[in-house]
Amino acid sequence: MPNAELKTEIIDGVGVVSLNRPHRHNAITDELYEELCEALRTFLSDAHVRCVLLRGEGRSFCSGRDTAQLGQRAAGEDDFTFVLGHQRTRLEVIEARKPVVAAVQGYALGGGFEMALSADIRIIADDAVLGLPEVGLGLVPDTGGTQLLPALVGPSRAKYLVMSGERIDAATAYDWGLAEEVVPAENLHERALEFCRRLAAQPVLAMSMAKTLVNQSTVGQIRNGIAQELLAQTALFTSDEYLEIKRRRSEASRKEH
Repeated sequence: MPNAELKTEIIDGVGVVSLNRPHRHNAITDELYEELCEALRTFLSDAHVRCVLLRGEGRSFCSGRDTAQLGQRAAGEDDFTFVLGHQRTRLEVIEARKPVVAAVQGYALGGGFEMALSADIRIIADDAVLGLPEVGLGLVPDTGGTQLLPALVGPSRAKYLVMSGERIDAATAYDWGLAEEVVPAENLHERALEFCRRLAAQPVLAMSMAKTLVNQSTVGQIRNGIAQELLAQTALFTSDEYLEIKRRRSEASRKEH
């Protein structure tokens, strides 16, 4: 890929997508997001790719949207259109015919956590830290967090994470059902790639059918709930609470610089 902040490669039928902004814990900018979408769509439509692995370089998987761009919209784009575009990408991963695996180390926060949640399987490092900080900003998760979490951990634990903004460690995430394996951080990439190779070697049609069938238990409700996230977040972006928090954060940032 042309952007050095995103790396892609195909290994034994596995399309590996690596976020490469380790100095910012792989926080997502608008530019990186566009590259990520292109890479995902390319791999999901490439017959030579039979499984997709999402990972991050450095200490973290993804710390969410880069706070330097939080609340900013390019070319006058409105909040509704902005959020809807990100939701569509998330749904493409959830409903893709191919298996998607997330290898998570360090921070997986906000949209980074939601990216991991949208994967079919999560293999996490023993240093992983997961959380949804949006409520503290006067917002809510808006790319599936409020819908994917209850399907995995139940409504009470989902509310605990969404409403408090608390972070949980790898052991807790595994106990709650948010990860299928926990491995030492230094072994994460090797183990995740090994598992993806195994998925890539399975019969393609049977794999596709298996994912589709399992998804049927929740995907309709999740899709409807994500649409509700869109309406809620669009309203919150204009709320007095959010705008006041945004103003205070902006003032604090200016004082720091």
